[in-house]
Amino acid sequence: MAWALVISAPVLALAQTAPADSRADTEIRALITGLGQSGCRFQRNGRWYEADQAQAHLQRKYDYARRKHMAGDAEAFIDQAASRSSFSGRAYRVACPGQPEVDAGTWFRARLASLRTGTAPR
Repeated sequence: MAWALVISAPVLALAQTAPADSRADTEIRALITGLGQSGCRFQRNGRWYEADQAQAHLQRKYDYARRKHMAGDAEAFIDQAASRSSFSGRAYRVACPGQPEVDAGTWFRARLASLRTGTAPR
């Protein structure tokens, strides 16, 4: 039951946004899948995880938000669920091969921009 509190806290702020529409759902799922396929590592609460583990974690957060009718647009998901830990408040980090480590929010916003323009993510 404690895990529900850890997962629910980061998405409670999403409750103030409109339910996810088809475009938002497509974008959020593409962001989560993109992380899983990226080959990047994901830091959460000071510990590094492989991309597939990070994908599973963010998918659980998104699924919870959708069940509670709290999912918003892709920007809200990035800012309120994919950028920092609700447990510790620490920013998530992403480290991709051959690139400098960055905050997850920065990484996801760049991926979202690439999705919307149809360009390959960097």
